[in-house]
Amino acid sequence: MAFDGRVISNVGVLAAIIESGGFSRAAETLGLSPSGVSRAISRLEARIGVRLLDRNTRSVSLTDEGRRFFENVAPLLNGIENAVVMTAGAAETVRGRLRVNVDAFFARMMLAPHVARFMDMHPDIALELVVKDQLGDLVGEGFDIAVRFGEPPESSLIARKLAETRTITVAARAYLEKHGTPANPNDLAQHECILVRNSLTGQLMRDWHYRRNRKTLTASVHGRLVVNEAGTLLGACLAGAGIARMKAIGIRDQLAAGELIELLPDWQCEGFPLYALYPSRHLPAAKVRAFIDFVVTSVLEPTNN
Repeated sequence: MAFDGRVISNVGVLAAIIESGGFSRAAETLGLSPSGVSRAISRLEARIGVRLLDRNTRSVSLTDEGRRFFENVAPLLNGIENAVVMTAGAAETVRGRLRVNVDAFFARMMLAPHVARFMDMHPDIALELVVKDQLGDLVGEGFDIAVRFGEPPESSLIARKLAETRTITVAARAYLEKHGTPANPNDLAQHECILVRNSLTGQLMRDWHYRRNRKTLTASVHGRLVVNEAGTLLGACLAGAGIARMKAIGIRDQLAAGELIELLPDWQCEGFPLYALYPSRHLPAAKVRAFIDFVVTSVLEPTNN
């Protein structure tokens, strides 16, 4: 079959729709009329033989077949784009829109205090940070990269481990002066602990697991305050509302300033890796490389947790 360059052109229109979220915005980006965009998608769907988009007057979304198709073709489009950039001698130019998928803890506790510096370093970048409970469909939703805690799911995404942190038990000095300091995990039953509700399952995380040498212990904690978001957990703990467990990497400043005191330091809690996830190993865009480098050098370092 002879190669038809119009297929790539029509796939480019599909990518513009996914990235912009609609036919009209894609038309503006590409300099086409909305009807021209619609005809391009119709030609692509006719060529492939399946419907790629579900569309109505309010929204546009990929069908299952469209999502699978775009997952396969997106790395090829990225390869073509990056090959052109490299040939033009501008592979290191950090510019354009960068859409980043992040979890709430990383976004609020770690990235937000540093994001202005990233924007100053790269004035040609337009950064969009999207906080999500789950990773979701990175390619289908138009993300360039994700930075998230936890082991990554099995997928075609490239996963680069950036750091490893541990969960620690902490409280404000005001709370400890009023209620005393627990000497071991069993003492937590006598304290007011701030409980966290899993935003996905709705379950309260009442069991706090600890390990020292070969001994393991589960403390069943209780408390009158329940939260489901990292920033609220930190704020409440700083205010003396109770004992909390948080990832050490996100509260280094509060620990260093003495605003929070680490409790039970001889007992180890769960560890959490931090990963960067992106669609293609080949020729990652300069903006993606720049963001990863910034996270490693400016957000994570120095990290001893």
